[in-house]
Amino acid sequence: MINFIPIFPLGIVVYPGEELNLHIFESRYIQLIGECAASGKPFGIPVVVKNHLSELGTLVDIKEVTTKYDNGELDIKTKGNKVFRILEVIKEVPDKLYSGAIVNYPTNKEDAGKKALMQKIINGVRELHRLLNVTKDFKKPDEQITSYDLGHHAGLSQEQEYEFLGLFQEAERQEYLKRHLAKVLPVLAEMDLLKEKVKLNGHFKNLSASGFEL
Repeated sequence: MINFIPIFPLGIVVYPGEELNLHIFESRYIQLIGECAASGKPFGIPVVVKNHLSELGTLVDIKEVTTKYDNGELDIKTKGNKVFRILEVIKEVPDKLYSGAIVNYPTNKEDAGKKALMQKIINGVRELHRLLNVTKDFKKPDEQITSYDLGHHAGLSQEQEYEFLGLFQEAERQEYLKRHLAKVLPVLAEMDLLKEKVKLNGHFKNLSASGFEL
């Protein structure tokens, strides 16, 4: 399927199923959101990485316009729908302040992937949060959590989050998170151990030579 969508480029990655709240203050995007909300149509958020418009983004649905300010600004609730690929950017749309794009939608396999691996990844993300002293609530039972639910919670950089967006099979996304956690968890565990050693510095220690003899 190929179609035209209005676009709202942002320096963030939005995943399918993700809930995102936005404050809209630029005139062109006030117009975009107003028209999409009135017509019930979605809009696209292509990812801006290092001030460059990337080819991938996510189509999002407007769930609610929560606040309309006197100056025209808006607060909205949105939800990620599906990933799109930009085929052509339309910078000037007749009678519109905003830009648009001709896009298609890569086939995206959103099955359960590998359930046993997914549970290991969930446990790994929880260990990551423990080491970072961070509390997160995924608001779902473990068996319903997908890789997309963890995409913003595994310590990925923006570039890595964008790479992750470009994976179109759940098993591939799981493997990506598995490899990432395998790299960062040992480093963080070592740092945690180092912090404990630093805390001990300056305190009396009860040490044993453990049978060592000169």
